Amino acid sequence: MSVETIERPITPTVASSHVSTMKAFVMKGLDRVGFVEKPIPVPGPFDAIVKTTRALICTSDGHTVHGAIGPRDDLTLGHEAVGIVHEVGSMVTRFSPGDRVLVGAITPDWLDEASQRGHSSQSNQPLGGWKFANIKDGVFAEYFHVNLADANMAHIPDEVADDAAVYCADMLSTGFLGAELANIPIGGTVAVFALGPVGLMATAGARLRGAGLIIGVDSVPQRQTLARSYGADIIVDFSKEDPVEAIQNLTGGQGVDSAIEALGSDLTFQNAVKVTKAGGTIANVGYHGHGDFLHIPRLDWGVGMSEKSIVNGLCPGGRVRMERLLRIIQSGRVDPTRMTTHTFPFTHLDAAFEMMDQKLDGIVKPLIVF
Repeated sequence: MSVETIERPITPTVASSHVSTMKAFVMKGLDRVGFVEKPIPVPGPFDAIVKTTRALICTSDGHTVHGAIGPRDDLTLGHEAVGIVHEVGSMVTRFSPGDRVLVGAITPDWLDEASQRGHSSQSNQPLGGWKFANIKDGVFAEYFHVNLADANMAHIPDEVADDAAVYCADMLSTGFLGAELANIPIGGTVAVFALGPVGLMATAGARLRGAGLIIGVDSVPQRQTLARSYGADIIVDFSKEDPVEAIQNLTGGQGVDSAIEALGSDLTFQNAVKVTKAGGTIANVGYHGHGDFLHIPRLDWGVGMSEKSIVNGLCPGGRVRMERLLRIIQSGRVDPTRMTTHTFPFTHLDAAFEMMDQKLDGIVKPLIVF
């Protein structure tokens, strides 16, 4: 991957008596990233501009740079951030300049047909609620734009630090969604495939949902340790044993009530199907960034009649979702900052991005300080 630093003023598309610019970290093209100068955005009547204070790099940012959603030119990357309100539009009523706010990685339009059907993350088109670093500039900049601010931002409680609140934007929301979709019975059994940040939060979510046995599947010792701290009862190391066989043995040959795929791999998806008992649920929250197809093991799926449910979802956005997640941190039920293995200033985001993309130095989640 090529990292470039380019200082290039860009003329704003909005009327302004004074051109004010900011530094942004962008995708220059496939496998190319770098810093550029961009204009500070201006809000529409229902929107807000947030001055970034903390951000997190996601594995999916690397997927984007490597072409998972197609080419993007000079698109500001990033979708996990918190900050201070810099400016609000004339119709914004809940927020004022100076407020500390969390913004979800998903910022739906809310008034569209998909939202009214209960699928706000799919606003206007499949995955349409995912705007940051997809169909609009993301949050790896000194300032970023938030559409429908009253619906897509949440106040951060005084008791919650920015370093923790930023995890609600995606990792808690996505990981907890895995547990929610998995339909875990109280006292039930669940297997979490891949213990990266999403899998770790799925583990924490499974514990909060009342799982009686949580089995984590991963080969990285640091992730295994973190998973235990978040509620995993048993770890299966797939580099040392077959995870399907191990999980069947651990459950007396019955399989688990629920399986969560948190990686985005055809193999782990198949294994999740294999270990789920008849009538159970497979929840996919992994980002499948490669390949044309996923494969369902026919016999393990009961030749289509095993009553195993396969469900998937994009992490929900919105103020209410963010407020609930912040409450989990505020109450001390989950501390996501254990996943922060590295901290970088914004000016070194290029180095942090490379480390996360290549998974160097045992990195789990890098925090960016502005």
